[in-house]
Amino acid sequence: MKKLIILLMVVMPVMAMAEGHGHAALDTVDVDLGDKASLQNGARIFVNYCVSCHSAAYMRYNRMGRDLGIPDKLIKKDMLFAGDKVGDPMKAVMPSDDAKKWFGTAPPDLSLEARLRGPDWIYTYLRSFYRDPKAPSGWNNTLFENVAMPHVLYEWQGTQEVEYKQDEHGNKIVEGFKLVKPGTMDPAEYDKNMRDLVNFMVYMGEPAKLVRYKIGAWVLAFLIVLFIVSYLLKKEYWKDVH
Repeated sequence: MKKLIILLMVVMPVMAMAEGHGHAALDTVDVDLGDKASLQNGARIFVNYCVSCHSAAYMRYNRMGRDLGIPDKLIKKDMLFAGDKVGDPMKAVMPSDDAKKWFGTAPPDLSLEARLRGPDWIYTYLRSFYRDPKAPSGWNNTLFENVAMPHVLYEWQGTQEVEYKQDEHGNKIVEGFKLVKPGTMDPAEYDKNMRDLVNFMVYMGEPAKLVRYKIGAWVLAFLIVLFIVSYLLKKEYWKDVH
């Protein structure tokens, strides 16, 4: 019985991840928590385009500001909605009851989304919206079919249609996208901004990583100095033996 429980604990999370990812290939994103400019731009995008519907209840504005080098004055000026304070958590502007009525489901909290889905999944998802007249919002997503979320960044990316092909078994699979109406950004610029947004969401899922990276650098430096001192002591102690 004990072995069965251990087996289930190992297998079930893997099955859940496989079900969430399906058979779609994920695009790789370069996550770099040392890139402060990227994190700041990602924070700007998140606050202006995501917090309208999604909350990030485990992240406070002032904590984000301290970690990313954003002054409180700038947060108050450019990132806070009416009535919010710099010490408040990131709360969705749209009431959850209204969101459920309009979209059929309440938008999830995004604090830990990068840890749940993985950065590659989010990056691919943000770039996989396509026009679908049959969908209630007019948009769909190849990575998350029949998603309730509309493409809120379509003005940046433009409008794209999905192109399919058949595999050797006759199954219809996604071949790529065709841009039918350009957005305000070219594809490379849009991808760069989505990378910054994903970078910020990875930070938001575990802000302590920034502290650990700083401590880790000091620990490595200490170990290097300790190795040099130890080596010199070893030579001093053993010179008379030889």
